[in-house]
Amino acid sequence: FFAQTQQLIGGGRDPSLRPRATLAALDALVEAGWIEPSVRDDLARAYLFLRTVEHRLQMVADEQIHTIPADAATLARFAAFCGYADVAAFEAAMTDVLRTVERHYARLFESASSLSDTAGSLVFTGDSDDPETVETLSRMGFANPSEVAHAIRGWHFGRFAATRTRQARELLTELTPQLLSTVGQTQNPDATFMSLDRFVQNLPAGIQIFSLLKANPHLLDMIVEILGAAPAVADTLSRRPRLIDALIDPAFAGTLPDIATYARRLERALGDAASYEDLLDRVRLFGQEQMTLIGARMLTGGVEPETAAEAYTALADALLARLHTAVEETFAAAHGRIEGGATALVGMGRLGSREMTSSSDLDLILIYDAAGQESDGPRPLGATTYYIRFAQRLIAAISAPTAVGGLYEVDMRLRPSGKAGMLATRIDAFEHYQLNEAWTWEHMALTRARVVCGDPAFSARVEAVMHDVLSTPRDAAAIARDVCDMRVRVQKEKGSADIWNVKAVAGGLTDIEFITQYLVLANAHAHPELLAGSTSAALRALREAGLVDAGSAETLLAAAALFSRVLQVLRLSVMGSFDPATAPRGLAGLLARVADVPSFDRLAPLLEKQQADVVALFDKLVPQTPE
Repeated sequence: FFAQTQQLIGGGRDPSLRPRATLAALDALVEAGWIEPSVRDDLARAYLFLRTVEHRLQMVADEQIHTIPADAATLARFAAFCGYADVAAFEAAMTDVLRTVERHYARLFESASSLSDTAGSLVFTGDSDDPETVETLSRMGFANPSEVAHAIRGWHFGRFAATRTRQARELLTELTPQLLSTVGQTQNPDATFMSLDRFVQNLPAGIQIFSLLKANPHLLDMIVEILGAAPAVADTLSRRPRLIDALIDPAFAGTLPDIATYARRLERALGDAASYEDLLDRVRLFGQEQMTLIGARMLTGGVEPETAAEAYTALADALLARLHTAVEETFAAAHGRIEGGATALVGMGRLGSREMTSSSDLDLILIYDAAGQESDGPRPLGATTYYIRFAQRLIAAISAPTAVGGLYEVDMRLRPSGKAGMLATRIDAFEHYQLNEAWTWEHMALTRARVVCGDPAFSARVEAVMHDVLSTPRDAAAIARDVCDMRVRVQKEKGSADIWNVKAVAGGLTDIEFITQYLVLANAHAHPELLAGSTSAALRALREAGLVDAGSAETLLAAAALFSRVLQVLRLSVMGSFDPATAPRGLAGLLARVADVPSFDRLAPLLEKQQADVVALFDKLVPQTPE
């Protein structure tokens, strides 16, 4: 039962946890990080001991029996049959084994003790408030205890899908004291409770979530913390409660994975996918769960925003590589392959610079080459049509919603000729366009590009082409004019006066990127080390090359770090624009922490100052700025 319980919790997401044999299941739980090897060893020894005893009982009785003899003489003979000198030795061995199993079993199912005895009266029956309950809720920190009591009565009366069964209501009744105590310790108990109430209302029918919370008290603490800091995340969890399973995965507390680790875990999650459609569903489930884990780790202080950005990007890389392979295989099965054919998927924007957020879309370009003119499959296609349809299939695999939801939005507007261009671009056409026809803004975007996946040799060739394009000598004055014109256009179309819109506000991330991209394009022909991918890496390279003075570089780096941290948190926590006046206290506290300021009210002045500094540096570092 110890093994089966954890298989039921984790096996839905991880096929490797599904062995039927108990010893194999224990090994799988160790491999996946659910239990320690020492626990596996203890339980395996106990299992073998008890199985041996069971088999010998059945040998003696010649029937299915599991009861040790009660009379002394028979027990003595049985102890000897099991290899023990006397009954006392046998009983000592049996007791030791049973205590070992009991110890590990108890640790698995231990839960926080009820708080009802120490918190005071908590009665939510009837139609009106219980005066002692209202007093208890006030002591627990709630400013509007009657509203809290009214909401909880709604839970217990089965008004919502998740609380309609008697068993669900019984579990929720047991959890209520702990729920209230945990919520009462947050910065704004009433607001957090209202988020919790919405969370419960949105849950589907079933008792799984309440059972998980009862068996994993730390999960309750985590959800309450998320409710206080990011109601948008909590809403997602309530609509897709299977994502909550990911929060109890042993991997949650570990180091965030790199791309190789994500790729291994993804293959394990795919298991024996029954079809292409099944594979797409499993990829989406895995991606959604891992994004939830990354976000929850950041919200609860487990990782810094910069680490979250790297993890979001590594996850996207692993997912894209696997989908590229899947599409390649299914497409070849229908249309065959083209002689000498190869593809490379180029990531731009935040994907390319490894600075993704929880809501980043994917800026992609598909580049190909082929020696043959037509594919060799049952339904052959000409090379151009082949790769355009391949690109369409790949975009659908990445972005089309399935029964389990979506994965990423895809933006292909950065391909040559933008919306008017073909979805797939031949490498010689790509090179010609970039060298002879591309606008400056397209070269600016190319400074953050990299190959995400594809044929290794061809990918290296594409990287070399992009490097050559960016290393071409340019007229610095012309680049500066184009960058300034682009800045005016972007501010007109997408600009903002809101200091919390740290990307689009004057002096925000876009301005920092434009400064950096201008300096890279103007100097990369002499300093190839500037082609570093991310804005911060390029700024450091510019400083080391002496192309930006140390003070200016430090100002830009500090502003980029601050704005990126704030952006990571807001993209995860808030739907739409951010209003500091109505921000949950938990979110305000989180923003203050990631910005490294003593209190939230110190953050707005810091943003204003750094944005003004960036505006001044734009005028200093990018010449010929238009009026």
